Parts: sequence; structure tokens; C-alpha cells
Amino acid sequence: MKGIATFATHIDLPAQMRERMIELLNAQLADTADLHSQTKQAHWNVKGSQFMQLHLLFDKLAEKLFPWIDTIAERATALGGMATGTVRMAGGASRLPEWPLEVVEGMASVEELVERYADLAASTREAIKTSQDLGDADTADLFTSQSRSLDKALWFLQAHLQG
Repeated sequence: MKGIATFATHIDLPAQMRERMIELLNAQLADTADLHSQTKQAHWNVKGSQFMQLHLLFDKLAEKLFPWIDTIAERATALGGMATGTVRMAGGASRLPEWPLEVVEGMASVEELVERYADLAASTREAIKTSQDLGDADTADLFTSQSRSLDKALWFLQAHLQG
């Protein structure tokens, strides 16, 4: 990995594959940590007639994201890499759009979160494919589980916009 230390491991995956997986895991780590913080941003600042319902929903969604941050980071380190997961590292590496500070109204907040959850769900499906193509079934399985969780969250959010 460019500029990031790797460490010896007895995991029987080739070093080049592990390096590629560590890069992929760190990219997903940045996006997941960023989505968690953006979901909390929406939770703290939501306004409008559906305040309580959305305030609680956003908090529950952030709570569901948090364990993925740890799981992804630990997989990167298990493969002999270093997890790059500080707030500054994640913010600097995230591929998600920045949260617009002017968005506080309930349904506008939902729309912004839908966009970001959909972006992360799409990149997670790409990460599944990449992991499978490179022969890392365990990382692919991790991303498959995360993908299901993201799709469920996306369903909860989109339900507020449908009808």
C-alpha cells in the first residue's frame, strides 16, 4: 500500500491480494465512517413536523452503521494492514458528497441520506465483486453482509419519500 505500513501475517492470501484488499477496505472504511457522521449530523439537526420520528430513525441508522466501521477496520488489520480510520483520515478519503449545512428540514434530510446510503450501497456491491474476483471470499462475505444492512436502511429512508 502506498505510504501505509503492512505487517507480517500467517493468513494464506498472497501479499499482493492482501494489499489490494487493504486499500479496498480502507476506502469502504472512510465512506462508512463518513456516512455514520453524516447520519448523526442529520439526527442532531433535523427540523419539521416529523422531527421526532426522523430524529429517532436517523439515530437508529447511525447506530447500525457503527459496528461496520469496526468490522471493516479489523479486517484490514487482520490482513496485515493498517486501518486508516480517524475522523480526518476518513473525511479526507471519503467518496461521499459533503453534507450541506443548510439542509435541516425533515424530508430534505431524508433525500440527502438516501443519496449517500445509495452511493455506499453501490460501492459496497462493487467491493463485493472486486473481493470475489481477487479470491478473497471472507472480505466479500463481510461486504455482502454490509450490503444487506445498507439496503435495509435505504428501504427505511425511501419509504418516507414514497406514496
